[in-house]
Amino acid sequence: MAKQPHLLVEPGDLTDLALVPGDPGRVDRIADRCDDSETVAENREYKVVNATYEGRELTICSTGIGAPSAAIAVEELAAVGVETFVRVGTTGALQEGIEIGDMVVATAAAKDEGTTKRYEAAEYPAVADYEVLSALVDGAEDAGEDVHVGPIATDDAFYAETDEYVDDWEAAGMLAVEMEAAAVFSLARRKGLRAGAICTVDGNLVEGTQKGETEDEELPEKAKNNVERAIQLTLDATTTL
Repeated sequence: MAKQPHLLVEPGDLTDLALVPGDPGRVDRIADRCDDSETVAENREYKVVNATYEGRELTICSTGIGAPSAAIAVEELAAVGVETFVRVGTTGALQEGIEIGDMVVATAAAKDEGTTKRYEAAEYPAVADYEVLSALVDGAEDAGEDVHVGPIATDDAFYAETDEYVDDWEAAGMLAVEMEAAAVFSLARRKGLRAGAICTVDGNLVEGTQKGETEDEELPEKAKNNVERAIQLTLDATTTL
């Protein structure tokens, strides 16, 4: 098999488990917490690193922003042997009382994006794998984190999340909105693979706090190191998968 055209990897290059953040910079932040790491490939929005954490070999691969690029990553990772995907990212809360710095573990994702529609009907659910979901929830609770567990929404249009959209998501009980999970969940399910997602809250759309609007010095302590805590929780969960 030739190298995958976007990730530039081939069978045997990676491990069976991949952490899939959106931001390529977060790949390095995750790798820095591992016992050792080695860059495998880097192309466009995709940075691929192999690492070891407490004896568990894992791959870290950025997906870029949005469901289309996330789907490419999942397709090509699966093609070279990855069997478990864990999204670790950020999200905007959609319910009152969910604070910046809280963790959201997704049970499923509403498919408010266009990518999965090319694979299947909207009626087919984008759901997390039970084993991955349980590992993330148990790890967060063991660490004493404020963890919210439930459905989220995956949306394509960051700058078109109008009040009407937010109100509808809130009324439907969606905990938060992000841009990749529905594609990751759906493709993993279709391929008989496992996927889950843990995201840290960086704003609350219902309460009027948008991403990047609040100065760091005004944030509570748990919000200042929220990404680092999400990374640590995810790494700890991988040791049970």
